[in-house]
Amino acid sequence: MSGGPNGGLSRRKAVDGGHAPGYGARVTPATAARLLRPLVPDASVSDVVARTGGRLSEVHEVRLAGHPPLIVKVYADEWRWKQEKERHVYGLLAEHSGGAVPEILHCAPDGGPDGRAFTVMTCLDGVPLSEVSGRLDAATHRRLYGATGAHLATVHRVAQETFGYVVTGVVDPEPTNAAYMTRQFDKKLAEHARLGGDPALHDAVRRAVDRGAAAFGRCAAPVLCHDDLHEGNVLVDRVGGRWEVTGFVDVENAVAADPLLDLAKTLRYSVRGDADKRAGLLEGYGRLPDDAEERLALYELYHALELWDWFASVGDTAPLPGIADDLRRLAG
Repeated sequence: MSGGPNGGLSRRKAVDGGHAPGYGARVTPATAARLLRPLVPDASVSDVVARTGGRLSEVHEVRLAGHPPLIVKVYADEWRWKQEKERHVYGLLAEHSGGAVPEILHCAPDGGPDGRAFTVMTCLDGVPLSEVSGRLDAATHRRLYGATGAHLATVHRVAQETFGYVVTGVVDPEPTNAAYMTRQFDKKLAEHARLGGDPALHDAVRRAVDRGAAAFGRCAAPVLCHDDLHEGNVLVDRVGGRWEVTGFVDVENAVAADPLLDLAKTLRYSVRGDADKRAGLLEGYGRLPDDAEERLALYELYHALELWDWFASVGDTAPLPGIADDLRRLAG
């Protein structure tokens, strides 16, 4: 997990008029004008709206007189290395996305509030799909998820040389998907045990992985995966009287992996059994391999295990029983 939605790089109305919770960096109009001066020398800042404030970073929309708004993202010291990852991944996507991701305009390793690293990027139109999804009908969901699937397919056109976690290259690479996913399941199962997970559930997940491990080897080559494309990171806007997908954000989780690992995360985090959303996503994505259902099921199991571990690690116990039920079903 990326520590919450840190990539809300969209133009939208302020919902609270206040500063988003986070580690406490402040971007005032005067600070924003100073940070933007190399890009917009005559910047006249009319407002600064805090968009997100999480464990990794804070995102602020800076509204300017006579200039499109810009995004200023400020990083917590322990996560400043994420800045280079974002620049790298957004750079990889720039030539494939057709303007569907923000453009990085400036990165500085220091000089932001409290001397922190900061990045300036373009501000995409729209709001997160999660903000409007509850009032959309089934046909609209299917259409928007179709566009989301198509966007995800463009991400997966970016080939990678090895499997693993992406920063400015692949960290601790594995030569095969089988090696990578075995390592990842071993890591997440060890975390599950250390965090007090049910031993019987741990063993059930292990048996499911052992049964299906051969499927991992059917992915011949890694691609760039967003690895967090849920409704909070898909942007939509009213275009010609109807909602349309305008882009996607938050590449802090990006990995080099089986493209089905990415599809499975969207299925697990956002589709959640909704037939119209699922149909739209898969239609928009395009043709899948013959063994897609088997691999998707294994990857959904992985994402559920990862999510259980993350909530347990931050002490948020309320979601754990429901995720454990999902794990039992997926492992069954």
